[in-house]
Amino acid sequence: MRRTLASSIGVTCAAALALPLAPSAAAAAAGPGGTAPAVTRAAVTTESGIPGSTQSLPLRPLDPDRVTGAVTFGLAPLSVRPFSLVGVVWDDPATELHGQVQVRARAAGTGVWSGWQDVETHNADHAADPETAERTSGRVRGATAPLWVGASDGVEIRVRAESGPGSEPEPKAGSESAGSTAEQGTGKGAEEPTPLLPPGMRLELVDPGEDAPPRDAPSEDGAAESPDQNTDESTGPDPAEGSAGTPVDAPRTGVMSAEATAASAANAPLVPLGATEIPALTRAETKEEYHALRGAEAAGQEANSGGQPQAEPYIGPRPGIVTRGGWGADESLREKSFVYTDKVGAAFVHHSATGNNYTCAQAPSVIRGIYRYHTGSMGWRDIGYNFLVDKCGKIYEGRAGGVANPVLGAHTLGFNSNTMGVAVLGTFDSTNPPAVAVTGVAQLTAWKLGLHGMDPSAKTYLTSGGGNLYEKGTKVRLNVISGHRDGFNTLCPGGKLYDKLGTTRSAAAGYQGR
Repeated sequence: MRRTLASSIGVTCAAALALPLAPSAAAAAAGPGGTAPAVTRAAVTTESGIPGSTQSLPLRPLDPDRVTGAVTFGLAPLSVRPFSLVGVVWDDPATELHGQVQVRARAAGTGVWSGWQDVETHNADHAADPETAERTSGRVRGATAPLWVGASDGVEIRVRAESGPGSEPEPKAGSESAGSTAEQGTGKGAEEPTPLLPPGMRLELVDPGEDAPPRDAPSEDGAAESPDQNTDESTGPDPAEGSAGTPVDAPRTGVMSAEATAASAANAPLVPLGATEIPALTRAETKEEYHALRGAEAAGQEANSGGQPQAEPYIGPRPGIVTRGGWGADESLREKSFVYTDKVGAAFVHHSATGNNYTCAQAPSVIRGIYRYHTGSMGWRDIGYNFLVDKCGKIYEGRAGGVANPVLGAHTLGFNSNTMGVAVLGTFDSTNPPAVAVTGVAQLTAWKLGLHGMDPSAKTYLTSGGGNLYEKGTKVRLNVISGHRDGFNTLCPGGKLYDKLGTTRSAAAGYQGR
């Protein structure tokens, strides 16, 4: 049975109207442009005093593609308020976008426009399970994956419908303001129109707020880090080495809101209230903590076994984890209560599909952007992933409710119950994930799965909540550490990261002492 911990928290949110800026000379030089009405749904301040907001701009019909004649919507080059992450949302979460989404952004510091970048359109598989309260809230929208573009103040976007047999030319500008279907004949025997672009498309421009001052060096050698730096040869720290030199960051000063207090208190068995990082432990320290966390449960099992002591657990040393307070979560964006599942019987590995053009120092900003996109733009109760891992192997707390608890996420449609979702920040369809990131996933799963008695190298049975691979109620035998594509027909977590899951399972089992 799922457990829900509700907190009586009053949430206040200041909303403001964002007026678009007039196109700059650079924007005008890039092509014909204009302004579009932009609504800022949330212009608030995070717990750490870092402002953030989302601009939402309706997409409009553009001239059809010259080669294919495909339906095209978008926006001409446009000056906007600062943002760093983009995505496209639409009204109906059950409707898919059959086409290509491309954006280019103008760098805020240099005024230079980027080239066209693809936005991942197949994102419906990252969602709450069917018929759950989160899924049926009435607030959920269809959406692409978010894309990190870095600090920008100008944007251009084009959304092209798939072209193929039966497709007809596009509607002219001045037809419906967003979304289209391919009109087909209405005579005898005609097929139903096939929707190509969903109605209500809007461009979301997310400003995650300024980065907090760095707490440590971005790399071991102290050298400046470039966004595309790949630390593929590094294996990361050995969790068995212990917590020496890994102190808990000082709690944030100042008055914490009720929401921030609740989120931090969920980790109270592990760290003091307001801690920004949960420190790594040695194997011995982790086992001691395990017995403290599972004391009552273990005592009951021992009583049921006639007084025979329980075997020592197979559990990996607890890795260091940056808390929500550490990455600057604005706790007023999420729903107040925490929702739990029964246990964590498996882990699904994802890539965030946000691109690889970020530095490790920017990872908290990327996570804040994803969080704001998931909650404000997509209408979810909180960020979907239970944990995130950056390219330098640092682990971050995701959905609120406590890192040691079985928090119900929204990461693998049909298999969110009794599982956890871990997203590696980046896109790994054709790019190898850094070895330190793979190590981070192994360390995290060795610990979290160990809390629930699961062997990372084994298989287990999960019951589908409904999806495009398995009907609702189907019992499926999967790896305890699986890729997203194992539970849903999707490319996630990217072929290159998926290929590393065998290594991840072996390493996690080794960390557990198996």
